[in-house]
Order: sequence, then C-alpha cells, then structure tokens
Amino acid sequence: MTQTTLMKECQNGIVGETIKAVAEAEKIDPEKLCSLVAKGLVTIPKNANRDTLPTGIGKFMRTKINANIGTSRDYIDAEDEISKAKIAVQYGAGAIMDLSTGGDLDAIRKQILSEISVPVGTVPLYDAAATAPMVVEMTADDMFNAVRRHAEQGVDFVTVHAGINQNTVDKLMKAGRITDVVSRGGSFTVAWMSHNDAENPFYAEFDYLLEIAQEYDVTLSLGDGMRPGCIHDAADAPMFEEILVLGELVKRSREAFVQTFVEGPGHVPLDKIEMSVKFMKETCHDAPLYLLGPIVTDIAPGFDHITSAIGGSVAGAAGTDFLCMVSPSEHLALPTADDIKVGMQVAQIAAHATDLVKEGVRDRAKERDDAMGFARKNLDWEMQYSLAIDPEHARAVREARSSGSDTEACSMCGDLCAMKIVERELEKGRQKAAIKKNDL
Repeated sequence: MTQTTLMKECQNGIVGETIKAVAEAEKIDPEKLCSLVAKGLVTIPKNANRDTLPTGIGKFMRTKINANIGTSRDYIDAEDEISKAKIAVQYGAGAIMDLSTGGDLDAIRKQILSEISVPVGTVPLYDAAATAPMVVEMTADDMFNAVRRHAEQGVDFVTVHAGINQNTVDKLMKAGRITDVVSRGGSFTVAWMSHNDAENPFYAEFDYLLEIAQEYDVTLSLGDGMRPGCIHDAADAPMFEEILVLGELVKRSREAFVQTFVEGPGHVPLDKIEMSVKFMKETCHDAPLYLLGPIVTDIAPGFDHITSAIGGSVAGAAGTDFLCMVSPSEHLALPTADDIKVGMQVAQIAAHATDLVKEGVRDRAKERDDAMGFARKNLDWEMQYSLAIDPEHARAVREARSSGSDTEACSMCGDLCAMKIVERELEKGRQKAAIKKNDL
C-alpha cells in the first residue's frame, strides 16, 4: 500500500529511482522525464507492491510493444502461457497482459507476476465475470473487488472499460455496425448495462476506481470497448463517443495523480488511421496512446500480424506510443509459442519504423539503421546479424543459402554484388583523382 503515487512525486519535483532508471534507458534528462510524467504525457506502469522493471510509455519514449497471453476456457495450460510470456519478453515486449479466462485465475496471475519482470496488465472484469453464474449477474461490488484484488497482487496496469456509458450504448444501437462489439470487456459491460438497465459502474463510480488506483499506484488503461471490429465499422459514432468520455476520464485521473494511457482501435483502413490517432491524442490531452492494431483489412486471417504491423507503422508515425502485438492466429485460435515469437518480430519492425520518425527518438533509432548501412556496404555479416531484429534468423537464412563463389557477397548476387562493383570502380576513380591532384 502506498500513500503517494509516481505522478504526485513528479508533480512535487521528486526525481526518484524509477525516473532515473527510465531516463537512463531512454537517454533523456531525468528532470525532463519527471516533468513529462507529472503532466501525464509519459506513463511508467509500476505497482507499489511489485518490483517491476520500469518502462516508459509516451512522449519522447521509444515505441513500446505489449503482448497478450492467457488461458481460455477451451485451453487451460498455465505453464504454456508463462512460456509464451517469456518468449514475448525475449523478443522485445515492454509489457505483458494476462487475459486468462480459464483455470485458477488468481494462481495463474500470481505466477506470471512472479516470473515476468516487465509491467504486467490485466482486465479485472474477466475475473469478476468468472465469479458470477452469468456475466450479466455480476454486481458492481464484484467488479471493484476484482480491481482491488489485482492491485493487491501487484498488477501494474488494469484495463477498465469506463468510457462506455448510456450515451455510448445509445450511439451503438443506432450505428448500423456489422460486428457491434468485439471487445470482450466491452461486450461484458454493454450486456450488463442492458440486462440490469443501469449505468456502467466503472463510469458511474469512477472516483472509487481512482481511490483504488491511488492506493497501489496502479496505472489505468482506459479501454476501448467500442473499437471497430471490421473495416465497415471504423471511425463511427460509438467509437468517437467513447473517446470523448475517455478524454474526460484522463483529466479526472490526472487530478487524482493516477497515471493513465488510452486504448484505441481496432480495424481501421489506412486513410482513417492518422485522423483517428490525432483525434484521440487531442481529445485525450496527449495521454499515451495504446493501439490494438490497427488492422487495415479484414481478409487476411493467418496474416493479421502483418496487417496490424502495417497499421501500427502508420499509427506510430501519427503519434501512437504503445503497440499491441498481433499474432498470425488472431481471429482464428489461441496463439502458440511460435505465433507469439513471429508476432513479436513483426511488431518490433513496426515499432522501430515508428521510432525512425518519432520526435525525440528518431536520431537514436537512425543510429542503428546507419550502422546497418555501413555493415552492408562493408559486407560485414557479423555486424549485420548483431543489428538485425532477429540475429539468429538472419544468420540462418544466409547460411542456408550461402554463395557457392569465393565472394563475400550473398547468394542473391555473388560476384555481381552491386556494392562491390561500384566500390571497386569508385576506388579507382579516387586513386586517379589523387594522382591528378599530386601532378598539379
């Protein structure tokens, strides 16, 4: 239990160890970072009850990746989910979300918290629903008790679908969507509100939610229960209505010294991504933005790690701070460990592409690309491997198809390597120029 929060400390000008650790990792001045956290422009999810590796998300921070893992009621294997979480961290995940819905949820969550060092997030509403005979029979107490239990156990951030209220549901009823609600937490909330003819407890009693978050310094991930589930539903009234509410909740959270980030869509065509991101950023007072995708087409099941990376890159260039890894099994099945690995590899590409154009980060990101350029020019394969997203994969591909000639080039060109040919002739030109200059 804590009597203060990181945001409150920063507003009082206290540069603690958490700030110093993130500042060193991000190569930013600690005082500047402290100011960004105080304003809510950077979030560092870290429960007061847990020794979490501090991770900065937001303005001037490198783009971070979250990986979702968790059991389902159809497939319950906690050890498998722990293995997936570790693979995700190995391949660059800055945070893990446990979305388990099957098995002993408390035990699974505690094991993840004990074995994973990066920030861990959850959706307490799943737990509340598991304790009730039916989702719609949960009570408001069940919902808040689940949030408190997760906070006590050390969860660093919790997704709460507090942006859904009666106005949002009214917009949904009139929207003419194809997929209605695809967010699981959003569907629980809408169904509960409809069945009980009542306001969403997380919205109606948001101040109580803030009290719990304050007590344990838990970050609120303000969920997008109305995110579009197909291209047809993108950028519609329910989505924007929820964002307006989330902007209100961001302000209230900051007044209570509670850190937040805001979740966003969803399935969005390329031409609507930038507009959606900028609307969310402006409406939510430049709070760190966490996108689930966006997936740019609905017709690529089995390849949605690619559709989301395309959307994530465009969204990142527009201002997104936090990307959610999407695996090849999205929309099809619970991901395997290999799915997590591939999803993380592709998400890393999207995150780095974002960093190459991101204010305050681009120069650091470009250093790696410049180093790769020189390594390629020099045919320095070991350096190329070390700079690659996945060094082992890059090495394996080249060695499996090595050139049969004596050249150091790859098997694509061999002796016809463009850089070797040009470098050789340019060197001759430089030598001629030097001789001519000496003769003068």
